[in-house]
Amino acid sequence: ANILEALRLGVTEYDASVGGLGGCPYAPGASGNVATEEVVHMLEDMGISTGIDLGALIETAKLAQEIVERELPSGVLRAGPRIK
Repeated sequence: ANILEALRLGVTEYDASVGGLGGCPYAPGASGNVATEEVVHMLEDMGISTGIDLGALIETAKLAQEIVERELPSGVLRAGPRIK
C-alpha cells in the first residue's frame, strides 16, 4: 500500500531487498523490507515496465533463501508470478 501511494504521488525510486531480506534486529516483530520481486511483479502487473527480468529475480531470491537457510517472506517467491 505504501508503494502504491508513493507511485500515485509521483515517486519513481523505491527501496526493496531480494526475498525481503533485512530489517532491524533491534525491532522484533517489525514488518521488515518489501521483497524486490514483489515490487517488480506488482509494477509489471500494473503495466509499468521495470526492465527487470522477473524470472531471473525470482531465481535470485530462491538462491538467497538457500544461502540463509530459512524461508523468506516473499509471497511471489513462494507462489510464483501471476500468469497473464
